[in-house]
Amino acid sequence: MKFNIITNLQYFASKKGVGSSKNGRDSNPKFLGAKKGDGQSVKAGNIIYRQRGNKIYPGANVGQGKDHTLYAKVEGKVKYENFGANKKRVSVITTESK
Repeated sequence: MKFNIITNLQYFASKKGVGSSKNGRDSNPKFLGAKKGDGQSVKAGNIIYRQRGNKIYPGANVGQGKDHTLYAKVEGKVKYENFGANKKRVSVITTESK
């Protein structure tokens, strides 16, 4: 006589599966982008554009922080303009008050 023994071994979890996810993390928002639009009034020190790298370059009366944030150096109006092949820059045009 021939006996074929088929064993069916199942391993059960020693802990209850809670469904831990590998995607359960997220970073805080950085709020990048334009803070002042073309033609808007700004005071000295106002942030005009927050960015990573030089997406937009500083023009006249605009400073650049160490994190590439563009800010107004003087009071005036914001002016965005194209220059070069495909670059943009932002300037602040002073308004003369009498």
